[in-house]
Amino acid sequence: MKEKTYVEDVNRSIYDIRNEEKDVYRVKEGLTPEIVDQISKEKHDPDWMREFRQEALKVYNEMTMPDWGPSIEDLNMDEIVTYVRPNTQMSAKWSEVPTDIKNTFEALGIPDAERTSLAGVGAQYDSELVYHNVREEVAAQGVVYTDMESALTGEYADLVHSHFMKLVPPRDHKFAALHGAVWSGGSFVYVPAGVHVEIPLQSYFRLNAPGAGQFEHTLIIVEEGAYLHFIEGCSAPKYNVANLHAGCVELYVGKNAKLRYSTIENWSKNMYNLNTKRAKVEEGGTIEWVSGSFGSHVSYLYPTSLLAGEGARSEFTGITFAGKGQNLDTGAKVVHSAPNTSSYMNTRSISKDGGVSTFRSSVVVTKQAKYSKSSVSCESLMLDDRSRSDTIPAMDIRTKDADIGHEAQIGKISDEAVFYLMSRGLSEEDARAMIVSGFADNVSKELPLEYAVEMNNLIRLEMKGSIG
Repeated sequence: MKEKTYVEDVNRSIYDIRNEEKDVYRVKEGLTPEIVDQISKEKHDPDWMREFRQEALKVYNEMTMPDWGPSIEDLNMDEIVTYVRPNTQMSAKWSEVPTDIKNTFEALGIPDAERTSLAGVGAQYDSELVYHNVREEVAAQGVVYTDMESALTGEYADLVHSHFMKLVPPRDHKFAALHGAVWSGGSFVYVPAGVHVEIPLQSYFRLNAPGAGQFEHTLIIVEEGAYLHFIEGCSAPKYNVANLHAGCVELYVGKNAKLRYSTIENWSKNMYNLNTKRAKVEEGGTIEWVSGSFGSHVSYLYPTSLLAGEGARSEFTGITFAGKGQNLDTGAKVVHSAPNTSSYMNTRSISKDGGVSTFRSSVVVTKQAKYSKSSVSCESLMLDDRSRSDTIPAMDIRTKDADIGHEAQIGKISDEAVFYLMSRGLSEEDARAMIVSGFADNVSKELPLEYAVEMNNLIRLEMKGSIG
């Protein structure tokens, strides 16, 4: 058997591309009414949004930091830059994107993915979108896919005004309030009734600036009987200072409509990922969440489904991979508030090299949600005796006419399984990687092929050198 080795850090060379900062404009570090007003002026906000931002800042200052999850005491907002505008305007032509930014996205495979498998792409760099494009045949169906700033002041301004931060109000939690004060960038999607978008749309978020925050807002409205698959990807290079991601996703799923929202998140391990995602599903509608969380130093991430209409459905499939120096608190929440609604959560969490992975779920069934069903299944795999995995399910059932189930399983890689695979010619590293990939297989099957390949490659990267 070859000698075991230990590699100090994972090879993230693709994701650790750093560009020299050539931003045209950045606000000062910290969070003050003056800074929020500066951002508002830069964004050419309408009056209602200027007022909204300042009210959200007041709420932020009134609220306390969360004290029930991983520690975020080293996150100092006085040292975070909340707005960095890159040296470019948004373009619908890839050739017009500045070379250094374009090369970063080329290395991440975004243009190639657009050419082969996507109906439209939005690419955000730091605080602004630098590229946005949608196929003509999709636009011809009446589908709107644009940046949030254009939607805020364009022909869909009233629609944005009536939906913006209604699902995630600033008083929801401290970082929702922060988002409301300093948000910038993100995508607006509107799918008219009865329209099926056959191939996915994708937004990709890249944070290049050290010591900065990214606060994009995604608003998607899928009308009655329509269908959409939306893919979100995000990454950042590693720095020795804290970065912050506090985006917000609001999804409106109409009667008998269906929305699949897939995320592959590979933030660097100096990132605090405090993102909020929420969907409201009307009668007969379906929301499907597919989530892969591989990066960040600390994560608080719990996509929430509000099942508001009879027969509404929610499915959540997720995987979390916590390595050295990571404390990832992830999971999902569902609120059944109408009869005959159903939800299903199926998750896998993996921890190694002292990483901490916590699965946190919440199922609420109101008195009105008679004959509803919910099933929660979570499995955790620890790759060594230094790592930790916890499961924290919460269930609040207010009617006896409901069918609710939960199961959890925590274990370690079997030495016998590793030995068996090594006896068939695999190295110990490859044997463990194969076992982990199999463990995560249910998530891979839910992703489009190229993203399933990326996820499996990330798992293999994380495994490399982890055998002490």
